[in-house]
Amino acid sequence: MTGSRTRVEGGPRRTDLADVRPRAHRPAAVSSPPAPPWSDPDPRAPSGPLVARREPVPLRRAAPLRGGRWRRFVRRHGWRAYAIPLLTIATLVTLVDLVTAGSDGASGRGSAAAVGSPLVTAQPTAPAPGTAPAEGEGAPAETPAPPAAATYVEQGAGTLSVVDGSSTVYGSGPLQRFVVEVEDGIGVDGAQFAAAVEGTLGDPRSWGAGGQMSFQRVGAAESAAGDYDFRVSLVSPGSMETYCPGVGTGGYTSCRYGERAVVNLARWETAVPDYDGDIATYRLYVVNHEVGHALGNGHQDCPGPGQLAPVMQQQTLGLQGCAKNAWPHP
Repeated sequence: MTGSRTRVEGGPRRTDLADVRPRAHRPAAVSSPPAPPWSDPDPRAPSGPLVARREPVPLRRAAPLRGGRWRRFVRRHGWRAYAIPLLTIATLVTLVDLVTAGSDGASGRGSAAAVGSPLVTAQPTAPAPGTAPAEGEGAPAETPAPPAAATYVEQGAGTLSVVDGSSTVYGSGPLQRFVVEVEDGIGVDGAQFAAAVEGTLGDPRSWGAGGQMSFQRVGAAESAAGDYDFRVSLVSPGSMETYCPGVGTGGYTSCRYGERAVVNLARWETAVPDYDGDIATYRLYVVNHEVGHALGNGHQDCPGPGQLAPVMQQQTLGLQGCAKNAWPHP
């Protein structure tokens, strides 16, 4: 034997430390149970260890609403589906009512009585005092005795006839169009009364003096359409309170009520005592006085003894020391 180490054949072998680790710390291999001999191998079966897979789950879409468009609309909006159409219909109805009311209200200038024919108007309805101011001379303290032989009808039929036809324009300035009416059953020629009113308002001493305004009489068609500014109506004493309600004419004096200058038939035929039978002058005065009210003028007093009475003085009730006068601009 020499100085070198001799390895004995068949003797104990040197063991590495890695080979002496406890078996318990080694991971155990996971093996699948053997497949039975009669089954075919699953090609999708994993060849290695089983691993959990996280895949997104597809969202379920809501089933589409079945039925027509209206049914789908109702299911989607509930009670609103019924409320919206109803509100729309109610709005349209309201708008139609407003338009209709607006067109009915704009009926022209003035309020004309309904015309049953070109000559006769229906029984008028007195306008409310709040919307139709009234002015009159009032009843005298003592009603003068009527003439021995009455020349007028005390009570007419109560309805008015429009005197048809039109005149030329009298004067210059802003135009005032008027209608002339006569109560039925009083025995007065309407054409003659209309001519008297035309002659009075067309005179240069009347309200149109100096080009302040002009006048024109219009007939039944304009009356029906409301195309006028005022009316001049001849009415019997018994109908004065119908056309001048609440004014207190006592069936004796004339008045203005609303758009009407109402002339009392008794005064037209007999005048008043202070005029001493001058019926022609009194007729001029009463037309100018009542039309003056329709144009917006009020009453005036006598300016002094011996002076001309203003046409807007209540001359029917007395002259108060003034001289009679029939003209606004004598």
